Amino acid sequence: MRDFSDLLTPRAVRTGVSVPSRKALFTRLGQLADECWSLDAKKVSDLLHEREKLVTTGSGNGIAIPHARYTGLPHLVGAVLVLEKPIDFDAIDDMPVDLIFMLLTPPDAGSVHLKMLARVARALRDQDYADKLRGAGSDDALFAILTGLEARDAA
Repeated sequence: MRDFSDLLTPRAVRTGVSVPSRKALFTRLGQLADECWSLDAKKVSDLLHEREKLVTTGSGNGIAIPHARYTGLPHLVGAVLVLEKPIDFDAIDDMPVDLIFMLLTPPDAGSVHLKMLARVARALRDQDYADKLRGAGSDDALFAILTGLEARDAA
């Protein structure tokens, strides 16, 4: 299932994002979490960084799925960034990353957290889908692809 409307809002989807490093990316994701859900930007950035220290969330093919559990979050939320230029991410294939799907979940999300990670990973593993996301010309187009609006409008 590639309809991520249960996770995303239009404000949480951005194309053409420019960041020089993974640390800067996590700072930008924290800022986005603040803008979209009034979460503590520094806390989000720190949580993503701490999680990344355990093992890379760079899953290969230019994709990363940084994720963390955020105390006080009422439900799962996500954000997607398409970077202007790929950055080093220590990904499993040693390739730089340009497609980011961040997940934040409540600490008690348990299996829901793992199922959502698997759902995102499955969708992004499809090269045609990932290329379509990378090729979205605007935030609105990216949101439409991610939430299935594009397919519904075409029908």
